[in-house]
Amino acid sequence: MSSATPTTDTGRFEQAMSHVHAGDYALELRNLRKRFGKTEIIRGVDLAVRSGERVAIIGPNGAGKSTLFNLISGRFEPSSGEVLLNGHRIDGKKPFEINRLGLSRSFQITNIFPKLSVFENLRCGVLWSLGYRYTLFRFLAGMDDANERAEELMRMIRLDKKHDTLAMNLTYAEQRALEIGITIAGGANVILLDEPTAGMSKSETSRFIELIREVTVGKTLLTVEHDMGVVFGLADKIAVVVYGEVIAFDTPEAVRANPKVQEAYLGSVLADEQAASVGH
Repeated sequence: MSSATPTTDTGRFEQAMSHVHAGDYALELRNLRKRFGKTEIIRGVDLAVRSGERVAIIGPNGAGKSTLFNLISGRFEPSSGEVLLNGHRIDGKKPFEINRLGLSRSFQITNIFPKLSVFENLRCGVLWSLGYRYTLFRFLAGMDDANERAEELMRMIRLDKKHDTLAMNLTYAEQRALEIGITIAGGANVILLDEPTAGMSKSETSRFIELIREVTVGKTLLTVEHDMGVVFGLADKIAVVVYGEVIAFDTPEAVRANPKVQEAYLGSVLADEQAASVGH
């Protein structure tokens, strides 16, 4: 008779992570599950992202990637399991509470203030992190620190020449860059980007990858992305989600060579991209 203790789902995660200090991780998902009615969309996801890592989440449509993002950022509440940000549980907290604890995200659909200028959009994004609260009796023009930070962000996202341009008059790629600026404006150390290059041309995508690299230096990045060029060019690690489960989490080279990933997803995607390239 074996004397070993049976390993539960939670025990499995703890056993796998036992050699790592909790402080090494910016984000941890522990046996995370989400049901809508009787349908379980996220089925026991365990994932641990180190501080400063860039992680891409890939998988077929309907795999649960966006649901996973919504669970992490507080838009959905887990059916069970835990989400930890910098070692502290955030599952069950509201999105604005999670944001103030150091996690910020962008969305598939551009989410900006269309009738405000580039500068005004960014200044709105920095106010709370600089200690400004809601008041009717303060003039924004006198907030030197907020104005300086907004100017700095404009340079970072390469929109300093669009200072007074209304956001709705920017090109699509510029609007996405502005959203990235708003996402990092509050100083969050964990950034979630949901399909940041969707709808862009190849040249726009190439420039945008460089922009993401630059503005997330020193931060932890989690991105959902379908463009394999972006994934393999940007990510330190890749998590492959299929039917609500992570079937692989490793370096790009290891994931590319993983037979399970090839069979479930990556083989067909790379074949489609190769065919598209030949067609052009």
